[in-house]
Amino acid sequence: MSDGSPLRKMLVGLEAHGEVEQVRYALPLAEGPLDLAPYIGGPFSMRATGVLSCVSCGRRVKKLFGQGFCYPCLQNAPEAAECIVRPELCRAHLGEGRDPEWERAHHFTEHVVYLSYTGNVKVGVTRSTQVPVRWIDQGAVAALVIARVPYRQLAGLIEVDLKRLFADKTNWRAMLKHVQPDVDALYTARTLALTTLRDDLAEHLLRDEQAQVLDFPVLAYPPKVTSVSFEKSPEVSGRLMGIKGQYLIWEDGRVLNVRNQSGVHVEVE
Repeated sequence: MSDGSPLRKMLVGLEAHGEVEQVRYALPLAEGPLDLAPYIGGPFSMRATGVLSCVSCGRRVKKLFGQGFCYPCLQNAPEAAECIVRPELCRAHLGEGRDPEWERAHHFTEHVVYLSYTGNVKVGVTRSTQVPVRWIDQGAVAALVIARVPYRQLAGLIEVDLKRLFADKTNWRAMLKHVQPDVDALYTARTLALTTLRDDLAEHLLRDEQAQVLDFPVLAYPPKVTSVSFEKSPEVSGRLMGIKGQYLIWEDGRVLNVRNQSGVHVEVE
């Protein structure tokens, strides 16, 4: 068996179909991106080869932490810093962080606060250059930018204040169902945010942005889903019914979060 290709989160893009924007996926493999559209509806197999490598430094290891980090990188790499999950703690605007140069390029730059719909309204933060990638990664069927700010920490402060009104995490089981894009819910939520956000943050809110609707390539949603990982199931195969968020969905209800398997080397058929 070969070493295979180290998994990374799937690459995403949009393709217009009339008024609907269809999400397209590709799996980044060592030999180049693999377009997954031709495989949906047919047999698709992924096998772990037993090799693991860190997504940050590339070193081969016996165990991975977080979303594919070796332990030293988990402790020291800027991509694994606490402000990735809690942007209100970011100190890039002060010239600080695990790697100030990396922070300056990635976090001391324009960010947006958004509302997304995955079955309920969620508030989130991302770099403006990551729209709509971030929404696709979380499986949002609709999303709306509600604030634009010059650096990450400020976006985090807005998010924290809005957490009393909206969820800030995606319920993956609810997301992996057929969800209708409730654009009206997003506009209603924006009105609520506009009228209740802290006065010192309200100047950054946007009133006229339009919601974006996303359509995912799923032929059918299984009535019940079971999350699998290569640690417990070295091979996942069967008829691939679709992709949503960063999840591959098989006909028997097994789903694989590709992003959570980052650093695991696989062979694909």
